[in-house]
Amino acid sequence: MIWKPNTTVAAIVEQGGKFLLVEEETADGVRLNQPAGHLEDGETLLQAVVREANEETAYQFTPEALLGVYHWRHPSKEITYLRFAYIGTVSHHNPLQKLDDGIIRAIWMTADEVRANQAILRSPQVLTCIEHYLAGQQFPLTVVTHL
Repeated sequence: MIWKPNTTVAAIVEQGGKFLLVEEETADGVRLNQPAGHLEDGETLLQAVVREANEETAYQFTPEALLGVYHWRHPSKEITYLRFAYIGTVSHHNPLQKLDDGIIRAIWMTADEVRANQAILRSPQVLTCIEHYLAGQQFPLTVVTHL
C-alpha cells in the first residue's frame, strides 16, 4: 500500500480582533476549526480554500497570502495532514445558505478565546495558525505554483 498525506486547505480570517472559526461535529465530538477541508481532484489549492470557506461559513473568501504549510500526524489515528493555510478576507455572507454536513455554525472568536478552548480544537494546527498569523507570518500567493 502506498502512503500519502491528506492534502487540506484552511482559511485564516481575522476581523476586528476576532477569527472566523467553525463549530463542527466530528467523531471525537463537537470541535472548533478554521474553515477547512480536503483538496478535491481537479481543483487548485486556491479554488479549494475558497470553496471550503464558502461551504462551511456561507461567506465568500478571498485569499490574499499563504500563511504557511503545516504537516501534522494525528496521534491516535494513522492519518497525516498536509495543510495549506491561506490568509484572506470574507464578504457577501449568505445567512440562508445551508452549511456543509457536520458544520453547526460559523463563529467569531478572539485569540484568547481560542487559547481558552484548546481542549476542543480539531487539531493543534488551529491555534498554531492563529499564533503564526499574529506573529505576522505570511508569504505571497505566488509561492505555490499550480502547473
